[in-house]
Amino acid sequence: MSVVELINVAETTRRERGPAAAVAIYQVWIAANGDNPLLYAVLFNFAVVLTDSGDLAGARSQLERAVVVNPDFIPTYINLGRVYERMGAANLAVLQWTAATDRLAPVNGQSIAHKTTALNQTARVLEGANQDQPAEAMLRQSLDLDPRQREAIQHLLALRQRQVEWPIIDPWERMDAQALMTGMSPLSLAAYADDPMTQLAAAWNYNRLDVGAPSELMDLSVALSRGDDQPLRIGYLSSDLRHHAIGHLTAEIYGLHDRSKVEVFAYYCGPELTDPLQKRIMADVDHWVAVNRMDDATAARRIAQDGIQILIDVNGYTRDGRTRLLAMRPAPVIVNWLGFPGTTGSPYHHYIVADDFIIPPGDEAFYSEKVLRLPCYQPNDRKRRVSPFPPARREAGLPDDAVVYCSFNGMQKITPFTLDRWFTVLERVENSVLWLLSGSEDSHARLRAKAAERGLSPERLVFADKMANPEHLARYVLADVFLDALPYGAHTTASDALWMGVPIVTLAGRSFAARVCGSILRAAGLPELVCDTPDAFVDTAVELGLDADRLARLKARILTLRDDSVLFDTPGLVSALEDLYAGMWRDLREDRLPVPDLANLDAYLEIGAAQTHDAFDMLSVEDHRGWWRERLARRHAHRPIPADNRLWDQQS
Repeated sequence: MSVVELINVAETTRRERGPAAAVAIYQVWIAANGDNPLLYAVLFNFAVVLTDSGDLAGARSQLERAVVVNPDFIPTYINLGRVYERMGAANLAVLQWTAATDRLAPVNGQSIAHKTTALNQTARVLEGANQDQPAEAMLRQSLDLDPRQREAIQHLLALRQRQVEWPIIDPWERMDAQALMTGMSPLSLAAYADDPMTQLAAAWNYNRLDVGAPSELMDLSVALSRGDDQPLRIGYLSSDLRHHAIGHLTAEIYGLHDRSKVEVFAYYCGPELTDPLQKRIMADVDHWVAVNRMDDATAARRIAQDGIQILIDVNGYTRDGRTRLLAMRPAPVIVNWLGFPGTTGSPYHHYIVADDFIIPPGDEAFYSEKVLRLPCYQPNDRKRRVSPFPPARREAGLPDDAVVYCSFNGMQKITPFTLDRWFTVLERVENSVLWLLSGSEDSHARLRAKAAERGLSPERLVFADKMANPEHLARYVLADVFLDALPYGAHTTASDALWMGVPIVTLAGRSFAARVCGSILRAAGLPELVCDTPDAFVDTAVELGLDADRLARLKARILTLRDDSVLFDTPGLVSALEDLYAGMWRDLREDRLPVPDLANLDAYLEIGAAQTHDAFDMLSVEDHRGWWRERLARRHAHRPIPADNRLWDQQS
């Protein structure tokens, strides 16, 4: 048979009888047609089948032969690189993609597509190996060829944040600032700009372009047919029910649910592993379903067939999240909670769960979902493990007699404005150091250089190596005061610090991620550590650093409050969650299910993306709504905007 016939028959056979039958067809044809001029294409397709069936060694063998048969067929190099990577040979993968790039002399649409793919694959592997600068160079080359690649833009900007390489928005001839701003991922934007309106518009744009429209919608008859006298079927969808910040926060809640009110399903979509924390969660839920190997449609059908009435998205726009699955509406009610610190801007998330500090009454305009509130937004695990062997300061590279300020937020959360406030604290408290969670050596060098520019000794910045959570928690006792970041502050990290008795000073911003730490401190009974202005933040941190007696009393008070505070009242949080779930289902039954408000978000995105935030601190704008209304009025004069329920009523 011809090559086209072969591929069609093999694909049909694979669907109907499985990959083994398709493998047999390819083997027979290849053995009889070794001189066919299209043999390389057959070997390539055969390797795809072998890869999908898990036979990586077989796939590698066929792809290596295909390269010999036709060295100019570029997709072979790309797939062979992917196979090498999956086999743990990242260096060989990069060599294959480099070979593909080097062979692409002709300039045409196909060669550009192949070259950008090879560059992006190389960048991804280099990024995973913490080779950030070479990865950034690859992404810039790729975007020079095709500036429309949203995923490449997202990776480029996330890399720059991780490297504290400022400005984050650094346009060049082929990429202007507006394109970079509109291409930034919602998670990166949360760490870049304290502007909830821009964040809503960007989330809507990400959902529209990167998630897209669903291929099908689910039959919800099983969920809708359940009687009101039966426990609600609640599903938690997450990639992070394991040794991860979300796993540590939520570990206790599943077992605390009242089974007379809810039946608990966990849908796990993360990496293949089983660590002790995941085993604990598996034991505490009623049903554990791994959907990580299912495609979106299969997983959505499973959720719908299980009759899930309320599905909680505990990922949002974070790594390994399954937003395309959610777009198929596998449950009648879909909730955004905990995994992503902000709105989704999606047409299918009906509710967002927060508290009255994170989303104050009146700020609902910045969220597409209906806002519901807990006493405190963030759950906590009171059974977290702490190593009984805390290190000495000397072992951690810290001076014995210094005031130790720490900030164990990731490097991507550090902004020029945050660093300026931290350095001011160090200037005013002479015998002090700043203890940071480690990043790349390049990021360390940049931060030390910036300290030297301020006249601070670079040795006053100390970097803490990453370590297992019990040991990480144990070393908190070496710190005196935790300094928060803005606009993406400490969340799980804040709970960890307070659990270990370390006070946190935070500056509350306007956006969701910028207010979680303030919520945590208030729930812990420490509202005086939540600051409204940059000056108050610096003054509070300095006063604690200069008053050892006050600091000691505060640390003792934190440990005393721990047992009775709202922050660590996990049973109370679970009970409040169950009340919210019951109210959501009543809304559905009484035809009050909220419809996400997505009006005018194209206009808000246009305005928000015109403002870069590297040298502009939105916190300095006293009248945030007035700032927006002024720009909406200008936009309306040029291109009319219909009235909406947010900031524009045409009378502004």
